[in-house]
Amino acid sequence: MELTTGLRYAGVLMHISSLPSAFGIGDLGPGAYAFAGFLHRSSQTYWQVLPVNPTTEAAGHSPYSAYSGLAGNPLLISPELLYQLGLVTEKELNECKIANSVRVDFQAVSTNKTLLLKNAYDRFMKDPASDFTTFELYASKEAYWLDNFATYMVIKEEQKNKPWYEWPELLKKRDSLALERFTADHAERIDRVRWEQMIFEQQWQALKAYCHGLRITIFGDMPLYVGHDSADIWGDPQLFSLDTEGHPVGIAGVPPDAFSATGQRWGMPVYNWEEHTKSGFDWWIRRLEKNLEYFDLLRIDHFRALAEYYEIPAAEETAIHGQWKPAPGKALFEAVRKALGKLPFVAEDLGKIDQQVLELRDAFGLPGMNVLQFAFGENMPRSNYIPHHHNTNSLTYTGTHDNPTTRGWYASLNHRVKRHLHLYTGRRITAKNVGEVLMRMAYSSTSKIAILPLQDILHLDDDSRMNDPSGKQESWTWRVDGRLLDERTEKMLEQWCTIYDRKPRTGKEKEKEKEEAILR
Repeated sequence: MELTTGLRYAGVLMHISSLPSAFGIGDLGPGAYAFAGFLHRSSQTYWQVLPVNPTTEAAGHSPYSAYSGLAGNPLLISPELLYQLGLVTEKELNECKIANSVRVDFQAVSTNKTLLLKNAYDRFMKDPASDFTTFELYASKEAYWLDNFATYMVIKEEQKNKPWYEWPELLKKRDSLALERFTADHAERIDRVRWEQMIFEQQWQALKAYCHGLRITIFGDMPLYVGHDSADIWGDPQLFSLDTEGHPVGIAGVPPDAFSATGQRWGMPVYNWEEHTKSGFDWWIRRLEKNLEYFDLLRIDHFRALAEYYEIPAAEETAIHGQWKPAPGKALFEAVRKALGKLPFVAEDLGKIDQQVLELRDAFGLPGMNVLQFAFGENMPRSNYIPHHHNTNSLTYTGTHDNPTTRGWYASLNHRVKRHLHLYTGRRITAKNVGEVLMRMAYSSTSKIAILPLQDILHLDDDSRMNDPSGKQESWTWRVDGRLLDERTEKMLEQWCTIYDRKPRTGKEKEKEKEEAILR
């Protein structure tokens, strides 16, 4: 998707789990609808969220390490919307609440919502007036991934949460008779997992339709790799670099750099690209197609690994002795374009990027990313992230979910970087004004889309950081105080959208611009 129109837009990065709610975690209920209204009144066009797949306790509930790349996260289901449907009682609703929750307590939330969803499912199945036809149609339509996921989740529960590669041999290796026997013996629990996914889908699509009514585009995110302990890999182990027992042969990561002397060893198996190519990239097409049902626009995380990926031998404890290997990114995107007819993707092209990655990105017109926090180092005048080098077919951020907040970033800067900020802006930069300076810089960029993390809009310090890849701070638990989403903030963003020509156009305004373009 190339951003070729003359229009300019703005958006906010804010994950669902960080929204206000009474239930310990943001969800798809009233808090999400209220936030969509905040975006609309602020003249925002894009709502960017993180992946919405089911997270794991083992990975600290990171949205980038999930049990499935296709399923939705039941923890994001709204209890209030279930109550409105008559599927939970007022007593059950109140018992699900978690008081004074400024951070997500995933353990408490998981305990409460698991029980609530079980009660709601039982009530749905016992009520003759329930819409069983819709449930059956949903389960049939999504069977290509849902049957595998539901079975995986119930086996995992039976096996006391062990990873699939530690299950009994017949289940681990998907013996057809063993799976048939298991699904027959646990049919009701498997159906409950299917039903939870239907509820997530219904709540998600209702929110998405509401956002569309406000002319807000849902901008999602997709991790490149999937977790080793996931329904995806259990279902199609031949598509990944595994041995016959399901253990990784090649591990994903990145080599040593200025940030880490030993590199990063992520732990996920790399892809068996030969098998993906043989299948015509069918697995990828299905994954991308499902994600585009959730999102209007999709960021592909770690995009560079589709041109060339770093593979670390599984026996290595660090990433030092890995090697770069070619990936068939061009053939993949050609197959996806042929199957889907469109490529509404954004390339996460941050970090150490070579010409090969840029050529793959540009061959398919994919927008890249500029992060202003990366722009003021030693190479400031020639940095790809500095505004005077921004490409119009790109998105500009102050920072992403992996960055500190801008206030937190400024507090950690050395004198040289602070001086670069001063020289570039011609202003005296302080902890008090650095957020506004970088946000205005993002809006004034020639990039077609400017995205601001909500933490920067609210001038929050690094206690509100979403993720710290170094592991020094708590990650993924931040939640916003809803009282901060006030009229003053709305007016500030709306004014900036006017000043920097990022206000969304009405249908009539768009038609007028088309006519003027033809006349010119």
